[in-house]
Amino acid sequence: MEPVEFSADVARIARRFGMDLSRPLAMVSGGPDSVALALALVELGSRPVVLHVDHGLRGEESREDAEFVQELCERLELVYEERRAKLEGGNLQEEARRERYRFAEQLADERGLSTIATGHTVDDVAETVVLNLARGAGLRGLSGIPPVRGRVVRPLIRHRRRDVLRYLEHLGQPYRTD
Repeated sequence: MEPVEFSADVARIARRFGMDLSRPLAMVSGGPDSVALALALVELGSRPVVLHVDHGLRGEESREDAEFVQELCERLELVYEERRAKLEGGNLQEEARRERYRFAEQLADERGLSTIATGHTVDDVAETVVLNLARGAGLRGLSGIPPVRGRVVRPLIRHRRRDVLRYLEHLGQPYRTD
């Protein structure tokens, strides 16, 4: 896929799966997938509210991620919201994911937003399937990440990460490694 077609393809995916991208809450970590999500939404005429969750797991890098996302939002003239998660231990990845979605649901309710958009790609789907199978999830684990679950939508779900990276390179847009 050519980088210039990226946003148009995001719009096609949104229509195909009935995703309302008019004014979503966009979860943005600063990594390439979520930065591409924010940029594509803006190119499509959307004005997302951006949520960045700082888990504080990477010290100074976590703070720099938050600053990067805030600066991106200022440049794009988007509303920026930041939440700080306090993780208690156990499976940190799973707990961090739960906290992100809890914050997103809460903020979407507060702002009256019907859709929460994430930057998951087809590469994330494949990775999830492999992890599910390794955990013994059986046939249910083969489904991976759905394009829509409740009000959570994943408009990049049919894109490869390499397409995301080419799109960002085409735009000259930096990103963080998260």
